[in-house]
Amino acid sequence: MQEPELLDNPLVVIENQLEKSTLEKVNDPFLKTAGVNLWMKRDDRLHPIISGNKWRKLKYIVEHALSVQACTLISMGGQYSNHLHALAFVGKQLGLPTKAWIRGEPPVKFNSTLKDLVDWGMELEFISRSEYRELRKIKGHDGLPEKYGVGYWLSEGGANPLALRGVAELVLEINEPCDYFCLPCGTGTTLAGIASTGTGRFSVLGFVVFKGGAYLEHEISALLPHQITPESWQLNLDYHFGGFAKTSPQLLAFVDTFMATTGIMIEPTYTGKMLYGIYDLVKQKHFKKGQNIIALHTGGLQSIRAQI
Repeated sequence: MQEPELLDNPLVVIENQLEKSTLEKVNDPFLKTAGVNLWMKRDDRLHPIISGNKWRKLKYIVEHALSVQACTLISMGGQYSNHLHALAFVGKQLGLPTKAWIRGEPPVKFNSTLKDLVDWGMELEFISRSEYRELRKIKGHDGLPEKYGVGYWLSEGGANPLALRGVAELVLEINEPCDYFCLPCGTGTTLAGIASTGTGRFSVLGFVVFKGGAYLEHEISALLPHQITPESWQLNLDYHFGGFAKTSPQLLAFVDTFMATTGIMIEPTYTGKMLYGIYDLVKQKHFKKGQNIIALHTGGLQSIRAQI
């Protein structure tokens, strides 16, 4: 029988929908020849909507928002944002109003992501890129100027120290020996959550998915506890393919080949770029024979549908 306090926790509504995130060996002749073992942490299987790292980052933020009796959850993102897509769904499930500031001019026709946000009751406001940059500077949940609305503020991508706690739980699910833990990086919050565990079991390697991402080193360091040294994690800036959500024929061909070879569905914005980088580093013999790599599938498959 469940404890009474568990039944009183609104987050149980979400928790009861989650599936198990498994660790799956990537069977690819290329990797076998190279002598490198690659495992995929299948966080894309957690939930059909809030898959990947989305719920992990939101879990304790939303819990805190509920504890302070927040009237509205307010955040920001682009027109294909996985973060806003997850936030709108969570708000709908919990009966908590949501609002988002969207970068750029409102489109003539809403894509599938924006349609979902509206269908789930999220209030949308479109904002100039310069004002969007100003919003990025607001970090505290209660630091949002009143002109942007009254409610609980979530930084872009859920970049909040509370998000680290949810992401850190992912490490507890991994028993396989690991030399490198690889993941794609947007805001760097998920990397900070993994690195915050300070287990020393593996090196954390983040693949930045947009151009000019060197500043993430500062952002990640600011999120991490002081005892976590920079030597335990690093960023790779070489596989952004020209910018966020930008691709190339080489990247798209790699994504298609990877899916055909492994049967694992990925998208080219986050997980695809990370895997391309991993495979390229394998070719360069960056990884030694016999080493074990775990790559995090951060979900976000809705973005493929959104761009149709």
